[in-house]
Amino acid sequence: MRPDLILKTLEGEGFVACFVGGCVRDTLLGRPVHDWDITTSALPEEIMALFPRCIPTGIKHGTVTVLLRGESFEVTTFRRDGAYHDGRHPDGVVFVPNLTEDLARRDFTINAMAMHLDGRITDCFDGKADLKRGIIRCVGDPERRFREDALRMLRAWRFSAQLGFQIEDDTARAIRENAGLCRLLSRERVCAEAEKTLLSPRPETLSVMLREGLLAACGIEGDYELHALKTVSAEADARWAMLKVLIPKLDMQQFRLPSRRVQLAETAAAAYRPSYARQELKALLAASGEEVARVCAKLSNQEALLEEILQSGECVSLRGLAVNGRDFPALQGRSAGEMLRRLLDHVLAFPEDNNRQTLLRLAEEWSGNSDADGHKDVGDVKRQQKDTL
Repeated sequence: MRPDLILKTLEGEGFVACFVGGCVRDTLLGRPVHDWDITTSALPEEIMALFPRCIPTGIKHGTVTVLLRGESFEVTTFRRDGAYHDGRHPDGVVFVPNLTEDLARRDFTINAMAMHLDGRITDCFDGKADLKRGIIRCVGDPERRFREDALRMLRAWRFSAQLGFQIEDDTARAIRENAGLCRLLSRERVCAEAEKTLLSPRPETLSVMLREGLLAACGIEGDYELHALKTVSAEADARWAMLKVLIPKLDMQQFRLPSRRVQLAETAAAAYRPSYARQELKALLAASGEEVARVCAKLSNQEALLEEILQSGECVSLRGLAVNGRDFPALQGRSAGEMLRRLLDHVLAFPEDNNRQTLLRLAEEWSGNSDADGHKDVGDVKRQQKDTL
């Protein structure tokens, strides 16, 4: 929902108010808008006086979150940033009455446009022209922009990956010359930009970020070929798993990812094959479970085969066996488990045998006739028959 009511309320009280930043960029590009940010000449206390439901989320920096019809919108006073001594946040801000001065503090020209309620665009830095040319260019001096906030270097490549834009020469050179500043960034912020790039239409852009050292805060840099990422559906679990396949030494925990995602991606990467035979995919389901198998199927583009297996009703887990541990009272603990796993291995190869009568007969034969006595496993006999046919 576009929050026109917030702009109308502010303008009705004599303040200037506009949509600003990414929402303007995406509107001009015809892309979906997920966040409507608003900039205004009203001071934080004046904003809070006008709207009954507000949260002073960043009031020191002029930002108030207005709650409207079940959604939240950030409204920020026109401001000029103070000095940046930590390479990430301004030491303070100065509120200013001028929209142009507020736009001048922003990172890239395509993010430094404001849109009024009537659709007029305030564009002081040729952002519209850069949108048409497909250019990522800093507002003002790029070296100064990146020294203020090193995360902007990752954002430049992330926008390039998402939009398919080229980074303007001076901006690209400033990234290369100041990339070392990224070592001081928090891993959480680096991970957020890396994941957005990973899920973009051009995930291979991560290779540039790695080569230039922009992800060094997460303990990884170097020259890697990552074009295979594009062959995988744009889902976080699958693409992180493929990244682990392509960079085996990648320590995913350094990215502060959820432990479930790390474990899933690492397990899938270890089990990955470029292609699975039907029997191999069934064995993977049995060994690692459906969640891992789904990720592996996405990596090998065999989701249709996996779905066919799952829909077939064939047994691919101990739970699906026609017998359970209670059917073997003579076997204790580990022995019962080993028998069930042996039966599952047999059923994976011969699904037609997954019935109680057959499995009990097999278990009885295996218990009474060990391979050491020269008796063959029923599965071995069946495999020989299949080979003969």
